[in-house]
Amino acid sequence: MKFRYIAGAVALALSLAACGSSQPATKAAESADTVLKVGASPVPHAEILNFVKQNLAPAAGLKLEIVEFTDYVQPNVQLDEGQLSANFFQHKPYLDDFNASKGTELAFVTPVHLEPLGLYSKKITSVSALAAGATVAVPNDATNLGRALKLLADNGLVKLKDGAGTAATERDVVDNPKKLQFKPLEAAQLPRSLEDVDAAVINGNYAIEAGLKPASQALVLEKTEGNPYVNGLVVKAGHEKDANIVTLGKLLQDQKVKDFIKQKYEGSVIPAE
Repeated sequence: MKFRYIAGAVALALSLAACGSSQPATKAAESADTVLKVGASPVPHAEILNFVKQNLAPAAGLKLEIVEFTDYVQPNVQLDEGQLSANFFQHKPYLDDFNASKGTELAFVTPVHLEPLGLYSKKITSVSALAAGATVAVPNDATNLGRALKLLADNGLVKLKDGAGTAATERDVVDNPKKLQFKPLEAAQLPRSLEDVDAAVINGNYAIEAGLKPASQALVLEKTEGNPYVNGLVVKAGHEKDANIVTLGKLLQDQKVKDFIKQKYEGSVIPAE
């Protein structure tokens, strides 16, 4: 009897070992489930996420892994492919255009902040000094191009066709009194283009990364009131109500995050209300 008991115990132990010890595996799986892998532009998105990671996430039982990207395409591609849990770098007009053009199903979850688009120059100090025939670099992605043209239109440099909206292109410019020449470039390249063009319309995050101060150095700056270009948290459709996503969304809207944004960026990044 003793021999049979020992043999049975050994067999059971071997069986558990072959299966990988169920209890530790369950704990490991639960631990893995609490980690959110979030793609973000380095500034200000990753900086905001790092503030949440260090100051708010531990008390909420949330673990964040932040993956930085320097372009506007790969964070959505990797989210769609399941390599990321969420991303934080874009506004809804850009997301809608990406979904339509790429056939993805990504969903906007939580608004967090606005990065006002600005017109910058190393050659002039006011919009009125922009010469006839001047070259102005603009973002080459569809939504930010329309946004850049609207900024120019709002400041009297061009006039757009009625109803052009966020999808405006150079073809929608119906009046260009200074005969400005537009130079579409990838958004990340715009700060570097300032050496070669008369002015450039630059997205807020890339302006800050390049050491520019939108609130004080932009020749003109996008208005915040009624602005649709608020940046926010994005997930693959169907995951908007996942517990960890809901938690992260609430943390990103916490008053402590808003205070951090106001203090650190001094008006160059504005918390969503």
